[in-house]
Amino acid sequence: MTTSGVDQAARVLRVLHVEDSELDHQLILAQLTRAGLKVEMERLDARDAVLAALDRPWDAIISDFNLPGYSGLDVLEALKARQLLTPFILISGEIGEDTAVAAMRNGASDYLLKNNLNRLAPALLHAIDAAENERGRRAADQELVKSKQRLHELAGHLQTSVELERAAIAREIHDDVGGSLTALKFDLAWIDRHATEPEVRQRVAAALETVNSAIDASQRIMHNLRPAILEQGLVAALQWMAARFERRTGIEAGLLVGEERLALPPGVPLVAYRTAQEALTNVSKHAAATRVDIELSLDSGVLTLEIRDNGKGIAPGDLAKERSFGIRGLHERAATVGGWVDLSSSPGAGTSLILTVPLAQDAIDALDDSTDFGKDDVGQSIWGRV
Repeated sequence: MTTSGVDQAARVLRVLHVEDSELDHQLILAQLTRAGLKVEMERLDARDAVLAALDRPWDAIISDFNLPGYSGLDVLEALKARQLLTPFILISGEIGEDTAVAAMRNGASDYLLKNNLNRLAPALLHAIDAAENERGRRAADQELVKSKQRLHELAGHLQTSVELERAAIAREIHDDVGGSLTALKFDLAWIDRHATEPEVRQRVAAALETVNSAIDASQRIMHNLRPAILEQGLVAALQWMAARFERRTGIEAGLLVGEERLALPPGVPLVAYRTAQEALTNVSKHAAATRVDIELSLDSGVLTLEIRDNGKGIAPGDLAKERSFGIRGLHERAATVGGWVDLSSSPGAGTSLILTVPLAQDAIDALDDSTDFGKDDVGQSIWGRV
């Protein structure tokens, strides 16, 4: 919360005065007092004493330019090196325009001439207000970063919880539903072998067909909930997914893999699998595509998975929609392994979704300078319809 100039005038301001002249010190103190400011001002001129005093809490620093053995700009540099937001006002008997501009560029709040101190008090109050506004802004930015980090951690926790819950449901389907359906199938097969009436055998055949369909459905649900195929590796899982997608939808699916056997850190294969699964689901629902291509590569320690189709693409108006939680979920899922998702599309030219995960530390370092891992591009999508 910032403080207004009126409030500043009502409180006692602690000011460090870097000045080698006691007379000038008294003149400046008198100027501030006549302006109605309550000031506790400490004068220092020895360089070491001034540098030591910078670490103490001050409302502002007023410094002469010409000092014994150093200048006010040296004090400003030391203040800047400490990354302090203490307001700094430079005062001089005579100061060139270039020096004044350099001081302002280097972080000085203001500069004044000793023969014109009428605006010292308002300049001091303005500098203190500006510094407190900056402190408030930085505090708000830090709180925003913390809030985003907590939100990111919550999203990661939710993704993990969802996967654990899916695994638990898949186990229950396998153990309870799958076991019961298999037992029922054996019983129906026994009845079929021992029945003599045609009507009974016909009913048994119909029941067996229903049970087989239920077993197939339970297996499909288990695969969607917990992809056991991943135990054979990400490449095998993507091959199975592409083949199954093509059979189910009639959309031609191609898979290009740069390396058959990939040694990936824990968690990465599941994130890649879920990303491809989500992308293919959206292709089948919305793209009106006739072909989709999946490309997986590992180059220079960076895993890249691209899913692109030749469908109708995404309209610019749809890209601006905010309630697009499908792509947000993919983005948060990718962030759990240090990766990110990019989506690009244009009407009539298809859509491309790329998952990028840096795996090696040197790859992370190389990408960190040019890539914003937390970029907020997740709203630019219509994938919230999933």
